[in-house]
Amino acid sequence: MNRYLTEFTGTFFLVFTIGCSVLVGTPMAPLAIGASLMVMVYMGGHVSGAHYNPAVSLGLVLRGSFAASELGAYVTAQLLGAIAASLAVWAVTGRTFVPAPAATSSVLAALLVEILYTTALALVVMNVATTPATAGNSFYGLAIGFTVAAGAFAGGPISGGAYNPAVGLGPALIHALVGRGSIAHVWLYIVGPCIGSFVAAAIFKVQHGTAPAKA
Repeated sequence: MNRYLTEFTGTFFLVFTIGCSVLVGTPMAPLAIGASLMVMVYMGGHVSGAHYNPAVSLGLVLRGSFAASELGAYVTAQLLGAIAASLAVWAVTGRTFVPAPAATSSVLAALLVEILYTTALALVVMNVATTPATAGNSFYGLAIGFTVAAGAFAGGPISGGAYNPAVGLGPALIHALVGRGSIAHVWLYIVGPCIGSFVAAAIFKVQHGTAPAKA
């Protein structure tokens, strides 16, 4: 139960930071989002592995460092954290939010950005947090958080910058039910990140072959 609570909590604070940053117009919002993920990774890495993202959990199953039997429980905890955070954002700001691509972006461009930056995120997680060569390092949280910050700065204005099905789906449910808004683009944030997980796992296997996972 401690692992699931950690996944819920880390995802909650990530999504709460995203929602508040977007709705109040926080300057340098991508930096705030990346920093939130970084500190939550340090908070929970030693407990649950600090996935906070169904695509990361899927990627780690494909990489062989996370049990497939745990995937459903982790994804459920992550989605519940995202939904709870979206409700908290609504309680604080009086508004709901949902990721969406730019009006000038094509569907293909938005999908490709989601795939590529999720690939980068999952690949960084695999390399800094699951390999014996980097075991015990102190930079894993910084590397993961800054990957998301880079993706939010560079790709956010194109795709909406979710790179995380929980970030895409949790807020969308509250936006539809409470805010009565459109969630037409939510599939981008499920399909794109899941494809990115498969790409990252394939790249990792070429990088490392059959290298064992870190205990």
